Amino acid sequence: MQVLEHEFHFAPKVAQVILQEAEAVLLGSDEPALRAGQVRAILAQRQAGHGRAVRDTETTEVTWTIDAGAEDRQVWQQHGPAGLRRVRIQRLLVEALEQDAVATQEDLARALNTSLRTIKRDCRALQAEGVYLPTRGNLHGIGRGQTHKAQIIGRWLRGETYDQIALHTHHSPVSIRRYVQAFLRLVELHRQGFSANHIALLLQIGLPLVQDYLAVYEQNDQPDCRQRLQDQLQRVANGLSAKKGAR
Repeated sequence: MQVLEHEFHFAPKVAQVILQEAEAVLLGSDEPALRAGQVRAILAQRQAGHGRAVRDTETTEVTWTIDAGAEDRQVWQQHGPAGLRRVRIQRLLVEALEQDAVATQEDLARALNTSLRTIKRDCRALQAEGVYLPTRGNLHGIGRGQTHKAQIIGRWLRGETYDQIALHTHHSPVSIRRYVQAFLRLVELHRQGFSANHIALLLQIGLPLVQDYLAVYEQNDQPDCRQRLQDQLQRVANGLSAKKGAR
């Protein structure tokens, strides 16, 4: 820890994460247990060449959240089975991306136990609403756009409430609140001078999502958005101070 902190100038938390990763690689570690609603899937690596036969494509194992429990039940109650399936499509694609993998529509159909025709119809409907879907074809064909998480943060910065965002995106207010809280922590670390790689380590989120959030942060650097963000950051800071005082 001292070498990492004083000779390489890593923050203590970053040094601790590096040590934990090194221990897992050098000494081996048990594969983390799946939570309820999760499955493992084999997908193409994000950097794998496009157009190859499936047998020649480099693959990697990812953990997918098929059922998010209460959040998914809330979406189903408000938007029905089609709305829930479309939220799950977005979630699975982003989870794959965060684990340096990319999924096809066929992968989604197998994971969600539905037909490829249904997945194609859902994808067309989402894209018609302006939702970017990072499938393998999109990543290697037209390049990256903003994922649904980044789009939700953009809506929030521009003044939409959780309920308004939920209405427009079919996501639950609970999941939207979680995205916003992660974004606020990211902005605070960014302002403290942490690199994107360090932020990803500290927040335990994928580097692509960190980059998406930082892009949204820069794109919405306008007076109204800055004030909304500053108010929320101050509220978080006040909450932390109150907790410390209670201790």
